[in-house]
Parts: sequence; C-alpha cells; structure tokens
Amino acid sequence: MTRGELAAANFTSGYNCAQSVLLAFGDMTGLEKATAARLSSGFGGGIGRLREICGAASGAFMVISLLYGDGGIATHEQKSELYTRIQDFAARFKAHNGSYLCRELLTGVTADRSPIPEQRTAEYYRKRPCVEIVRDTAELLEQYIAEHPITK
Repeated sequence: MTRGELAAANFTSGYNCAQSVLLAFGDMTGLEKATAARLSSGFGGGIGRLREICGAASGAFMVISLLYGDGGIATHEQKSELYTRIQDFAARFKAHNGSYLCRELLTGVTADRSPIPEQRTAEYYRKRPCVEIVRDTAELLEQYIAEHPITK
C-alpha cells in the first residue's frame, strides 16, 4: 500500500484529515500511533473545524517538522530553514489543490464552522474532496521527502 493509499484508508476508517496524513508517515516520524493520533486530533476540519488551514496540509507540516525540525530551541538559521520548507510545501499543496484553506477546498459544501462534525456517511464522502486531498497530500509529501533527503 502506498502512503497515499494508507492516508486515504486512514481517513475512510474515521481518522480526520490531519491524523490520516501524519499516521501514514509513522514509520518515518517515530511517533507511536496513539500519540500521533492524539497530537493531530484537533487539526481536522481546518483546525477544529474552523475551516482554516486544511488538516491534510497541517498533518504534512507536522511530518516536515518532525523530520527536519530541531528538537530544542532552534537557532535563527534552523528556524529559517524549517519555515522555508513549510512554505515550499504549502506552495506545492496550493498549486496542486488551488488553496490550502479548508473552506475554499470544500467547494459546493456548506462549510459552517460549527464545532460539531458531520456524521461519516456515504453522502459525506460523496460530496467532499477530502479523501482525494488526503491521498494527494501524502503523495506530494512523499515526493518532497525524496527530493530533500533527511540528514538527521
């Protein structure tokens, strides 16, 4: 199973978009599955269903931070390098999807900001692009990592 397929399977099994991407890279991040799921649990629906930064993108940013970030108080150069990576991936995500804002990605879906998530039904999956976005994000991230070998 590819990371994209794994991320999509995570989403259709009930994980949110951020969890789905972060969990697809568990072997690389070293995070225990329950910790990764808990850490990313509030980032679904564009961060707590606020419809801001897409959860799939947030999950990818978490992976990038874990793989390339500093484990302590980062120097100016280390912060600059990591923020450059985050902005580079955000630009790739936006170029692929047209936006990295959840509310803009949910074209044709009533994107309310209620904290109550919709039930996961066949209709839910039919009207949302989330499964494809989660899959594509994991694939974009895998490509990014291949282009930028981890040196830590």
